[in-house]
Amino acid sequence: MTSRDKKGSSAGGSTNPFADDVAAASPFGDEFTFEGSTSNNNNNLDIHESLEDLSLGGNSHNDDIHSFEVTPQINTAAAGGTFDDIQLENDMTEQGVHYIDDEGGNTRRMRMGTQRRPDGNPLVGRAKTLKWAEKNFLNPIEDFVKGDEIDDDSMKNRADELRTIYYNMPLPEEMLDEEGKPIMEYATNKIRTTKYTPLTFLPKNILFQFTNFANIYFLVLNILGAFQIFGVTNPGLSAVPLVVIVIITAIKDAMEDSRRTVLDLEVNNTKTHILNGIQNDNVSADNVSLWRKFKKANSRLLFRFIQYCKSRWTEEGRRKRAMRKRNQLRAQRVAQTSGSAPRGSLDSVGSYRYSADLGRGSLDYTGDIDTENMASVMDRNMPLRTDVKFDKGFWKSICVGDVIRIHNNDEIPADVILLSTSDADGACYVETKNLDGETNLKVRQAMKCSQTIKSSRDAARAKFWIESEGPHANLYSYQGNLKWVDSRDGDLKNESASINNMLLRGCTLRNTKWAMGVVVFTGSETKIMLNAGVTPTKKSRISRELNFSVLMNFLLLFIICFISGVVNGVYYDKHPRSRDFFEYGTAAGRAATNGFVSFWVSVILFQSLVPISLYISIEIIKTAQAAFIYGDVLLYNAKLDYPCTPKSWNISDDLGQIEYIFSDKTGTLTQNVMEFKKCTINGVSYGRAYTEALAGLRKRQGINVEEEGRIEREGISRDKDIMIDELSRLSNNSQFYPDEITFVSKEFVQDLKGQSGDDQQKCCEHFMLALALCHSVLVEPSKKDPNKLEIKAQSPDEAALVSAARDVGFSFVGKTKKGLIIEIQGVQKEFEILNILEFNSTRKRMSCIVKIPGMNEGDEPRALLICKGADSIIYSRLSVEPGANDEKLLERTAIHLEQYATEGLRTLCIAQREISWSDYKKWNARYNVAASAVSDRDKKLDDVSEEVERDLILLGGTAIEDRLQDGVPDSIAILAEAGIKLWVLTGDKVETAINIGFSCNLLNNDMELLVLKSGGEDVEQYGSDPETIVDNLITKYLQEKFGLRGTEEELADAKNDHEQPRGNFAVVIDGDALKVSLSDEFIRRKFLLLCKNCRAVLCCRVSPSQKAAVVKLVKNTLDVMTLAIGDGSNDVAMIQSADVGVGIAGEEGRQAVMCSDYAIGQFRYLTRLILVHGRWSYKRLSEMIPAFFYKNVIFTMALFWYGIYNNYDGSYLFEYTYLMFYNLCFTALPVIFLGILDQDVSDTVSLVVPQLYRVGILRLEWNQRKFLWYMFDGLYQSLISFFFPYCVYKRTMLVTKNGLGLDHRYYVGVMVASIAVISCNLYVLLHQYRWDWFSTLFIGISCISLFFWTGVWSSSLKSHELFRAASRIYSTPAFWGVFFVGIMFCLLPRFTLDCYNNFFYPKDVEIVREMWAQGEYDMYPEGYDPTDPNRPNITKRQTGGYSTGITMDRYFGGDNASHDSVMTEEIPMRVLNDPEGAPAGIRVGTEADAAPHPQTRQWQGQTQVPASPKETQDLLFTPTLPQGEAPGAGNAASEENNPFADFRSSLDQTRTEMLQTNALDNRYSVDRARVSLDLPGVTNANALIDARKSMHKER
Repeated sequence: MTSRDKKGSSAGGSTNPFADDVAAASPFGDEFTFEGSTSNNNNNLDIHESLEDLSLGGNSHNDDIHSFEVTPQINTAAAGGTFDDIQLENDMTEQGVHYIDDEGGNTRRMRMGTQRRPDGNPLVGRAKTLKWAEKNFLNPIEDFVKGDEIDDDSMKNRADELRTIYYNMPLPEEMLDEEGKPIMEYATNKIRTTKYTPLTFLPKNILFQFTNFANIYFLVLNILGAFQIFGVTNPGLSAVPLVVIVIITAIKDAMEDSRRTVLDLEVNNTKTHILNGIQNDNVSADNVSLWRKFKKANSRLLFRFIQYCKSRWTEEGRRKRAMRKRNQLRAQRVAQTSGSAPRGSLDSVGSYRYSADLGRGSLDYTGDIDTENMASVMDRNMPLRTDVKFDKGFWKSICVGDVIRIHNNDEIPADVILLSTSDADGACYVETKNLDGETNLKVRQAMKCSQTIKSSRDAARAKFWIESEGPHANLYSYQGNLKWVDSRDGDLKNESASINNMLLRGCTLRNTKWAMGVVVFTGSETKIMLNAGVTPTKKSRISRELNFSVLMNFLLLFIICFISGVVNGVYYDKHPRSRDFFEYGTAAGRAATNGFVSFWVSVILFQSLVPISLYISIEIIKTAQAAFIYGDVLLYNAKLDYPCTPKSWNISDDLGQIEYIFSDKTGTLTQNVMEFKKCTINGVSYGRAYTEALAGLRKRQGINVEEEGRIEREGISRDKDIMIDELSRLSNNSQFYPDEITFVSKEFVQDLKGQSGDDQQKCCEHFMLALALCHSVLVEPSKKDPNKLEIKAQSPDEAALVSAARDVGFSFVGKTKKGLIIEIQGVQKEFEILNILEFNSTRKRMSCIVKIPGMNEGDEPRALLICKGADSIIYSRLSVEPGANDEKLLERTAIHLEQYATEGLRTLCIAQREISWSDYKKWNARYNVAASAVSDRDKKLDDVSEEVERDLILLGGTAIEDRLQDGVPDSIAILAEAGIKLWVLTGDKVETAINIGFSCNLLNNDMELLVLKSGGEDVEQYGSDPETIVDNLITKYLQEKFGLRGTEEELADAKNDHEQPRGNFAVVIDGDALKVSLSDEFIRRKFLLLCKNCRAVLCCRVSPSQKAAVVKLVKNTLDVMTLAIGDGSNDVAMIQSADVGVGIAGEEGRQAVMCSDYAIGQFRYLTRLILVHGRWSYKRLSEMIPAFFYKNVIFTMALFWYGIYNNYDGSYLFEYTYLMFYNLCFTALPVIFLGILDQDVSDTVSLVVPQLYRVGILRLEWNQRKFLWYMFDGLYQSLISFFFPYCVYKRTMLVTKNGLGLDHRYYVGVMVASIAVISCNLYVLLHQYRWDWFSTLFIGISCISLFFWTGVWSSSLKSHELFRAASRIYSTPAFWGVFFVGIMFCLLPRFTLDCYNNFFYPKDVEIVREMWAQGEYDMYPEGYDPTDPNRPNITKRQTGGYSTGITMDRYFGGDNASHDSVMTEEIPMRVLNDPEGAPAGIRVGTEADAAPHPQTRQWQGQTQVPASPKETQDLLFTPTLPQGEAPGAGNAASEENNPFADFRSSLDQTRTEMLQTNALDNRYSVDRARVSLDLPGVTNANALIDARKSMHKER
């Protein structure tokens, strides 16, 4: 390393580092240095060398080597060197650089805000710096709804079931039974999300199927038919339909469950590292019941059979089988020749590495942890054990009390308490996307007493026990104690464990070499599984309501059977009758007994009134619908290679009745990808973007956003190309990757090159440097490109800020002991970080303190505080000293931030403060005292931080876009037009939820946000306790906004009201207020009424169980159909509580997908799934089910009418095969194809006219009234079908040409059946919207099959009495006469009524079908998807008296237009299409085109107007403006002529000046969303300025 030269200058004079006389001291200069000295602390180096020697000492790899490899760190060496040769923390080197401060001690390395001792050890410990999480993370509750608890057993709170886990210690006698086995029984780590197992499938599925009353009914009838007394011709044949139905349903259920079984097998057989050699007395290894042994044996047999089939019937299986055989032959050959022949170079010989198991002192690695003064669970006096090591095992083998080791990028297999990590601090990073859908990293801290455990041998010398709470579903809470007896003094020690000391199952270890922990909860008792719950069995609404229809048919069946029994009993009691001479007595003997037997005979005879074939037909239809959904290419996500996957096939019709959608935010509406889009520096706005929120705003203004968006995107693309080209020429940035640039502003690059002057150039440089310094991110080499450093951050916002600075040449490339390495325009420089004041939800800001050396040698250094945080927080802490902050600059920045917020961007402010070294040392002493405090440490740290984070100088602001998934705003808008209400339930904070609400157009600037919260200064007037506050707020909103009181009568009226809310309000509520709102029945009712009358509802900071409770509240109280959609484990309870659960199969985990009913790749696919497939499925089943009852009523009631003439003796009118084939062949296919293929309108029209969906919300297509109408129609047609042929026989008793009569009952039955079958099939055809060749063909085949079967079967002698019936009947003209007349009379009344309604009272769908037929929707191509971002631009046309939008006056009142547009003046497209600059109005003129005004901003083609000059800003000082050159000075004359100028606020004047100089985009409305209470996330320029003034008054 080369030594650094120290440059200095006089301490007096100006302290501006950008001034000419001190230019050499600038941090941007190569001469800028820190002081350094020599240190001889080389402990880490020695340990690394000894470990390296050990690891290289053997020839084979030791699996336990990771136990004593620590996370690489920079080590100490002689000071000196240059910035260009700095060893980064991520590099594994034997030599490093260590710097010390000017007082000779080691500078504390600030890693994530951790203060350190001079030896590098933590002063406070990372766990203490993270204590704020316990305070600020919402502590959700499980049983918060009195009387409406989550009824799933898995969601039960079992925290009071305490458990004690012993490690390396025998259990006490009170925890053992008589046989010496543990009393406690813990769940195994083997999980099962399936409904069935191979052993329980058959009995459990059969039992479930026979919970259906209809199946029980048919089973009883089949049993009765086995007795000859009831006269069933063929009992075995009559049982076939029931058997077929049960088998097909079982196959369908098995296919549904098979996917979950495969996923469970993959998870349970995942490998991990389990410590072997230490006896785990907490569980009994041989305590396996006979039942479990039997189940395991069955499972093994099943899997072996499956493996056997795969190895012989699949190509891959045969290949693997051949490979196994080759390996076996090779092993045999090696074994035979091992003693005589030399070993082949490719032959592997197993060896045992003894060197790794010897008890050597060098293996007992403790790193730089102070083991002398730290209490430890390790007993150094215990002998080393060589039989203890980590072996690979399966997840399912893990037990409570086991010690496991997780490697980097491995998933956590169980809930474990963290004992130690590869990091010297005992910290590790986890990714929780499987739990909550968030990809940002979270820090977890190992127990302090166990941080010395670094290897398996260390673990063998540890003894402790854990007193833990029981399992519960709260993801953010845990309480436990780790206790041990200290080997040094024999005292009992205790350390408490919290959720920050736990690694939860489903998380992934990141940026940490390894982590070691002891298992506390396994399998079904882990938090992820408790939140998942038991997979419920859902039943569609139509299927539930179908039971009532079936009961009505049972009632009708009972009535006609009772009549039959009474009539037959009375008939047998009369004498004399002909039967006295022809019958040999009766089966029953007495009249009453005969009537009883006749009743059951009638039940068997009329059983088709409750058709068993209906259920098998419904199963066929729903299976086909699921196949259509799965095969829809427009629901296929090519990026993920994932189609829409139905997991529950029997609820597709529920998709057509959804009224409420409950959605998660992160990963569902958003991609959880933050992109830096805009910034304001020194009052100048940079960046060009066209966000979804802006598009929504412009659309409400009546602008063609598709055309405007296309022009904007083209302009952004051009600017990006120019920016990339200029950045490439500006410097040699090693981390410059053009494809990843999100901040597009060619003006910024021009100012960075000094085009607008040195002052603005330095302002831009300093701003980006501040972003590169003030953060807590990590970098690691990319796996794909080792030269590329990937940014890993706890917050995606931080990653976006650091990435933006990197893209423009200020790259954070690593950390050292002293601070950070920043590559500035290709040159690496080190900046010493003194302190990091971490962000939390209370402070809403983060700060870092950077050490700046003195100007001259011997001068005191300085400290620079850089603070970033919420705009309102920063503005309230800005300095009010004269000249510190220019008021115009603050106003311009506030207006820019307001504009960014209007675009749906997340805003932050950056500020700084210079601190003298003496003041810093005094403050740092107070900070160290607060950090070492035993009680109230968090509060004391916040108070000390508050002291230094004030009197700030504003640098600027940033705007970050939380990227929505493709098509989310369009999807939400279309769903709203369909009458569907969307509620967002998220665990995220209020600010981000509101930003996303504006971005996806769920919220808009015209709305008033009704805020519900349980505390705060602004709600003190509403009560003293949370319950009173929330109750009073809800009551106030209900009365003032909607005139409601929250009574039961109002709730009853609300159940019948399915209109969209009329008011323009939205509810925003946090988890604490939601807890109160759901705690009492009265408050719960008022809360529900308030939310129902608002257009949008945002529930923030809610727990998984709270999400489920909200869904159940709406579903059960309002009696509506609900759908929940999410992507993380925290959404599972919500998904399972809703009628339909949808999982997003994205990159955020798989738990939600596994437990959902439908899995899709993106949120936008939900629109097509609901509006197309859901509506089709609902309409098809709504028409198919009553049609099925109708056709069976015709046939059955014809038998009943025949009973009038045979005294209901049970004789058949139809030959038996007719009874069997009527529902199987003659009429089955038309009604089935009606349920599968019918379409009222195409999929494109369904999406273009979403209002058609509302009939499903109103349940107009299926109801009991419609069912009764069809039953009545069937009853009428049965009369025609029977009595028309009867009237033909009544007078003539038909005789054929050859004299043979046609008076046999079977012959009459042929005529009756012919009329009934043909009229039934034609009836279905008339009610079918789509007459395609396929459906029409099968309707024709079904009709012909009747005549075909009659001709074929009657030609056989086996037909007995029906022999030659076809030739006799069909040759008779009377048959054809009554046949056609009967069909006409059957269909004419219904056909006439339908025509009348269509002409005079048409439905909405009929109107749309006429428009469709006239070509109103021909401009939309086939497969058009309005949510597809790549959809073609369609120009809607207006023809005749029709409009492409329709109204729903019939069902929703008079004012229900599809779109609500506010017409405003349209901005000229030439402004947007400016090739020279962004529409934000920030184009700085060059020297060539700016004369005679050097700084003029202009729109191309417009008159040049003078703009405010670039304000100056230094590295450390407040921006200053030359006198008389304030922004907008060029318009002073116009202000003088304005008589009302004095009455306008300074902010309004600044806004006017910015608009006149095109420094502000005039496309935005000044009006912002109104809020009822203080609400973070709603940025308003006036509020920012007022916040600063109010803070000044308080001071």
